[in-house]
Amino acid sequence: MRNLPAFTLAGYDKGRGLLVQALWFAVMNTVFMAWFCPARLRVALLRAFGATIGDGVLIRHRVRVLWPWKLTVGDHAWIGEGAWLLNLEPITLGAHVCVSQEALLCTGSHDHRAADFRYRNAPITVEDGAWVAARATVLAGVTVGHHAVVAAGTTLHNDLPELTLHTAEGRRPLPMPV
Repeated sequence: MRNLPAFTLAGYDKGRGLLVQALWFAVMNTVFMAWFCPARLRVALLRAFGATIGDGVLIRHRVRVLWPWKLTVGDHAWIGEGAWLLNLEPITLGAHVCVSQEALLCTGSHDHRAADFRYRNAPITVEDGAWVAARATVLAGVTVGHHAVVAAGTTLHNDLPELTLHTAEGRRPLPMPV
């Protein structure tokens, strides 16, 4: 039986103080996510709040990042409109990674077996050349291998080997990229 009033933030470190968190939320919700904010400014804002962002990164409007200081993005990665990087724990995107429109990368969860519903968080890694397609979901603790593809609208809850396509019907190998 759940005892939700017993839930605590034990074991979860937001990584910055309340003032920095509040400032990030203000910037994210007024400037960062706005359609009029240039992509270069989005990158600069993430870096200013502690993210490690490579060269040539494109971040479109309506992207949400919970904690920039827990985000690493490699060179020439793309993050599409409406993507949500819910990074209670670190998210690492490699070089030439594409996270498409409205994809969700969620590093947080709860232990459904514990009465207090405690956190069961874990980082996410998306390796070089991988693609998380539109409205796909990648859950806590998962690694998406080099040049792997998480198909549109699917949910990935286990590691995906390199050069593998994950669909609702299952997994299959992909040809080597050219």
